[in-house]
Amino acid sequence: MGGKTTKPATVFYLIAGEESGDHHGARLIKAIKTRIPQASFFGHGGNQMSAAGMEISEHIDNLAVMGFTEVIKHLSYFKQVMNETIAAITKIRPDHIILIDYPGFNLRLAKKIAHLKIPVSYFILPQAWAWKEKRVKILRKYVKHSLSIFPFEESWYRQRAVTAQFVGHPFSEMESSGISKSEFYNKHSLASQDQLLVLFPGSRQQEVDRHWPVFLAAAQKLIYQNPDLRLIVGKAPNIQLDPLPPDLLIEEDNPRLALQYGQLVLVASGTATLEAAVFNIPAIVAYRLSAITFFLARLIVDLPYIAMANLIAGKKVVPELLQTDLTEKNLIQAAMPLLVNSDEREKMQAEYQKIRQLLGAPGAYARAAQIIIGQPDG
Repeated sequence: MGGKTTKPATVFYLIAGEESGDHHGARLIKAIKTRIPQASFFGHGGNQMSAAGMEISEHIDNLAVMGFTEVIKHLSYFKQVMNETIAAITKIRPDHIILIDYPGFNLRLAKKIAHLKIPVSYFILPQAWAWKEKRVKILRKYVKHSLSIFPFEESWYRQRAVTAQFVGHPFSEMESSGISKSEFYNKHSLASQDQLLVLFPGSRQQEVDRHWPVFLAAAQKLIYQNPDLRLIVGKAPNIQLDPLPPDLLIEEDNPRLALQYGQLVLVASGTATLEAAVFNIPAIVAYRLSAITFFLARLIVDLPYIAMANLIAGKKVVPELLQTDLTEKNLIQAAMPLLVNSDEREKMQAEYQKIRQLLGAPGAYARAAQIIIGQPDG
């Protein structure tokens, strides 16, 4: 008498290559698990995806490289990772592959594994509207679900025959930290009248090295002029800060708390620029690339702004200081009116409210999971 055959649990293979992708990937895994509790997960990610239940084959600490010249230096390594990833997918034969941002690697992978006939979903789409529009062809041909988190992307991609679906932005459902302002202040031995000047120099060492000295120099002068101002840095894991002043406060456990309770943030262009809008903290966005990378970027990138808050709003809401404009003097000049209850501060926060409304209703991860696995919500 034959035994009963049990269908194996659904297997997902996910690829994230940066800290933000690790964050979003972990929450997407949790959303999928609510629908398929016995699902198993493999792939590239970080500590958050590992904690969510994914078996990590390549850690994001080894993958987070950016810039033209920087990527070229690591080409042989990435070729090795690509070959190992294809071999792992071929062996595991997952039911579904989920690509999260990280387009330089993920788009090549989608093309190379097409012969395996495994459904591919792309969560957090390549910013092809900024540069490399030809990437649209790969999405159109090799990706089953193109899941957009920015409100303007869906129509842009659909005009180019990619059936993108706007699922909402994950920041519309930011989880409460559960830590009050008084608890956060007590943790850092702050007085109730203290105000926080927040520094977010970046999540990759190479960008932190370019931003930190000028951020710190400007911040120290601002503190000298404002007795109630204290300096705190939202520090990404495995980042080294040099120099490291003895009076500097560091929030590494949950850097978002610094945004939540801060007065002003000096922030490297990236995910945190939109987080600032969500937490309603005025921001000055800055970025500095290597000279060669910046020169090449100017040739191929056609965008009026780099800060996502400005791109979503369609106008300059937060100041942007790039390359040679990123100076101590310019940071101080932009920061002064935003540290007090000024018209500039009030106007920026009013625009933030409009941006938050454009991010869509909470539930982005749940909607993405629903589309990926093809099950009705609830």
